[in-house]
Amino acid sequence: MDGISDVAVGVKRGSDELSLYSSSSSALSSITDGSNGSESKKLRVEEAPPSRVLHIRKLPNEASETEVIALGLPFGKVTNILTLKGKNQAFLEMGTEETAVTMVNYYTTVTPHIRNVPVFIQYSNHKELKTDSGNQRTQAVLQAVSAVQSGGSPSSDVQEALAAASSPVLRIIIDNMFYPVTLDVLQQIFSKFGTVMKIITFTKNNQFQALLQFSEPVNAQQAKLALDGQNIYNSCCTLRIDFSKLVNLNVKYNNDKSRDYTRPELPAGDGQPNLESSINAFNKDSGSLLGKIPGALNPLSAAAAAAAAAGRVALSGQNGSSGVLLVSNLNEEMVTPQSLFTLFGVYGDVQRVKILYNKKDSALIQMSDGNQAQLAMSHLNGQKMNGKIIRVTLSKHQTVALPRDGLDDQGLTKDFNNSPLHRFKKPGSKNFQNIFPPSATLHLSNVPQDVTEEDLRLLFSNAGGTVKAFKFFQDRKMALIQMTTVEEAIQALIDLHNYNMGGSQHLRVSFSKSTI
Repeated sequence: MDGISDVAVGVKRGSDELSLYSSSSSALSSITDGSNGSESKKLRVEEAPPSRVLHIRKLPNEASETEVIALGLPFGKVTNILTLKGKNQAFLEMGTEETAVTMVNYYTTVTPHIRNVPVFIQYSNHKELKTDSGNQRTQAVLQAVSAVQSGGSPSSDVQEALAAASSPVLRIIIDNMFYPVTLDVLQQIFSKFGTVMKIITFTKNNQFQALLQFSEPVNAQQAKLALDGQNIYNSCCTLRIDFSKLVNLNVKYNNDKSRDYTRPELPAGDGQPNLESSINAFNKDSGSLLGKIPGALNPLSAAAAAAAAAGRVALSGQNGSSGVLLVSNLNEEMVTPQSLFTLFGVYGDVQRVKILYNKKDSALIQMSDGNQAQLAMSHLNGQKMNGKIIRVTLSKHQTVALPRDGLDDQGLTKDFNNSPLHRFKKPGSKNFQNIFPPSATLHLSNVPQDVTEEDLRLLFSNAGGTVKAFKFFQDRKMALIQMTTVEEAIQALIDLHNYNMGGSQHLRVSFSKSTI
């Protein structure tokens, strides 16, 4: 914190820029609410519209810049930070408003902690952060972050800045283990955050524990940030995660207790099943343990789960939550049950949609289960659709009722239960691994061989957007197409997913994690 402890934030003066004053300035109180500010003041601050600048409150006294930056790191590029040491507050500037929205949405379902202290995150009234670029320490930390995020190989000092000198090895304890947790379950969950190289499992003090080694410390940092305190299955099997003092694990056997994924030739050891038979048995077991237990982290919520890598959603749905969502602030002139089915269908199998008769800017959407509802909510709340920022919350309804026989509700309710367009009906579908937040870049598949880049550019331009970039995959059956904004990409996906390209070939559209 040294170097910027005497910096505070002044009042907005006719612009969106922050004016910087010394901490003696009383102006700070006009835009921050102090650690112990009144509820009414807190409420007023929290009503700020989405911004890429986030206001973080109630930081522990000893919190460092790197720990604050680590909160934003899994969501995207962090471009600036200003800490207010005397106020236990900070401002964090993300690269885009979209990443800031994703981060706020995630931390509304999972309370962020720094040094085991809960902290509070909300949008700032400011659209960008103007700080003294001469602050060398802050700039060094940001450059370290930037180097790794742009794909550079992390040097030792960069790793220290990112992971607060953390090890690539995590120590994992499972609390409330009412269902068995296997080495394969851990690998499936943690591999969403990076390359898992080795795992050793053991029982100590009557508790199941594991040591898990990533290829890079930053992956361990992101996994700990997203998964610590989460449940693998609803209401049980809670993950308690710390950094290990070890920096490298020594695995002698590949079996159901330990595994070195970099050395498949290792022996199985005394009477243990070898790696191949262990994996086969696991795969045969009712489509894996994760899909077998009711309310478990099934492949869909696992994919999401740790879509949390980019930290976006809690592992398990809120306990006992239904699969029904309430969506509000819709553009009632343009919204249809079909458009909501297509958009929300990216994150789960939509069963029914009802646009409310007396409030046509709101709709109820019934997903297959609570995990899917949680996933859709965390990705779509705060996104822009038809020019309006939509709000998505869990509904108190358990199901969406269909109109009574013979009653015409003007097509506001639609049953999609038997739709052939459900993406997640087939167990083990690749779609489980390709769940990403809305992005300006779309992934296209099932492209007919005779369709050219010009054809697709024209098709997507006609959806009302501007195509910025395009790239065919090698086999030309798949492509990436980048629109100008996330909103344009959302509209293009709604309009063109399942578009008939001729000869009964229908275009498949989903959000991509890549850029062109």
